[in-house]
Amino acid sequence: MFTHIVLFKLKEPTEENLKLVKETLLSMNGNVEELKQLEVGVDVIKSDRSYDIGIITRFENKEDYLAYDINEFHVEKVKKVIGPYMEGSKTLDF
Repeated sequence: MFTHIVLFKLKEPTEENLKLVKETLLSMNGNVEELKQLEVGVDVIKSDRSYDIGIITRFENKEDYLAYDINEFHVEKVKKVIGPYMEGSKTLDF
C-alpha cells in the first residue's frame, strides 16, 4: 500500500470555500481508478500551526500514485478547480 497525504492552506478559509474544496476533493471517489481509499477532513482546532483541509489517499503501489497524479480527472476537475483557493500545501508520501 502507498499513502499520499496532503495538507492544504486556503487563502480565505471561509465556510463556503472549505465546503467547495472538500466536495471537490471527495469527487475523486469513483472517478479515479487508481485511488483505493480517500479521506478528507476540515481542521477543527484552528491553531497557528493548523492547515485548513487534509486528505489521505491510498493506492496499491507507487506506480498507481504516479498515474493518479497525472490522471485527467485529478488534474482537470480537482487541481484546476481548487488551485485558485490555495495559499499553499505540504505533502507526505510513504
